[in-house]
Amino acid sequence: MLLAGCALRTPAAATREFQLDAAPAVLAVDPQARAVPAWAFGGSVPGPLLRARQGERLRVVLRNALPQATTVHWHGVRVPNAMDGVPHLTQPPVPPGGDFRYEFQLPDAGTYWYHSHLQSAEQVERGLYGVLVVEEREPPAVDRDLAWVLDDWRLTPEGRIAEGFLAAHDVSHAGRIGNVVTLNGSGEPPDLVLRRGERVRLRLLNAANGRIFGLQFEGHAPRIIALDGQPVAPHEPARGRVVLGPGMRCDLVLDATAAAGRRYAVRDTFYRAQSYDLVHIAYPDAPLRERPPDALPPLAANPLPEPDLARAIRHEIVFEGGMMGGMHRALLDGSPRDFGSLLRQGKAWAVNGVVASGHGMAPLLTLPRGGSVVLAMRNDTRWHHPIHLHGHTFRVLTRGGRATTHREWQDTVLMEPMERVEIAFVADNPGDWMFHCHILEHQEGGMMAVVRVL
Repeated sequence: MLLAGCALRTPAAATREFQLDAAPAVLAVDPQARAVPAWAFGGSVPGPLLRARQGERLRVVLRNALPQATTVHWHGVRVPNAMDGVPHLTQPPVPPGGDFRYEFQLPDAGTYWYHSHLQSAEQVERGLYGVLVVEEREPPAVDRDLAWVLDDWRLTPEGRIAEGFLAAHDVSHAGRIGNVVTLNGSGEPPDLVLRRGERVRLRLLNAANGRIFGLQFEGHAPRIIALDGQPVAPHEPARGRVVLGPGMRCDLVLDATAAAGRRYAVRDTFYRAQSYDLVHIAYPDAPLRERPPDALPPLAANPLPEPDLARAIRHEIVFEGGMMGGMHRALLDGSPRDFGSLLRQGKAWAVNGVVASGHGMAPLLTLPRGGSVVLAMRNDTRWHHPIHLHGHTFRVLTRGGRATTHREWQDTVLMEPMERVEIAFVADNPGDWMFHCHILEHQEGGMMAVVRVL
């Protein structure tokens, strides 16, 4: 199940070059193996897996053969602002028939991804995304390194992607939840075949518009070694379940310790009333070794600047709106609108009382370059929100007023309904950066803002 992508050429040891062709494609993503018209990078969903090594330079030429303009955002990578792929904010949209060259250094190892950031509630839903793996200078010793891309699709009975993107219910509730779940583009993924004693690095990515995944590994005890690409002290997931909101990634070490000749379910239990088996782990009779290696050293830290909490600038951020929420009025295009008026215009969410109407917004915050920042965020809604900050990686300091156990570095943090979360980072990357909910219908429905670093 390891996705693969091939470099066009490697002109020098320090540069990796790829080409991404965005074009219509026909795929078999549903369990009935029907031909589903989609959009794809490189003719597949997910698109080609791009691999490079920490410290190398990545050069990717996007060629757009779609009927719409598009861009590519490099989710989680600390890119220069001009390479961030946000239309009308960091670059002009790439028109049909056009191309654009993205080029930047890769300062951090880890699991990242690329996806459209123009009309993303439609374009990502149609399949415009892929994985970027930045290998450590000294990768951990594992027998296999696999990527699992999780997604869901809303298909019609005829096997087509349902239209009605940004439907009012999706915008104002949990986002667009599909009726077919896929793993690496397949609605009926093959078993993950393990041999007893094997050690696997499993890179998980949630590429769905709105679905949150909560995976439990029957008969196994996976350990988390990285979140959103950033190393963390190896630990078992809370309550034995790996929870990923849209846009989030998690690297696991999965040791094959179960009995030969059996199958074990990897079960998604996030929505308790709709639990299902995502895939199964199967064991042949012949073991690889008696048991997996004992040692599991932590990954080497990436060169992230540590925020100075004693001198940090503090800002309060309130996310509000949605059905069953308390937002009665908010500003849209500078004018106060009641909630009913906002819904009629396809909006339902606000950040500090302001409803986003497009990417090219005035900044919500202006931060001095090099300064430490604490964002005290409050989810004043009845819904989950994976909050993503472009161009930076932040420490998650507290949740619900309690210090986090691992003080994890992330670029997307899943906020529970009515939860308070504090994050901290050094504003060291100049430019205008998107700050938004990664449930794409919430983003388009107003829950996004711009953070400016001078």
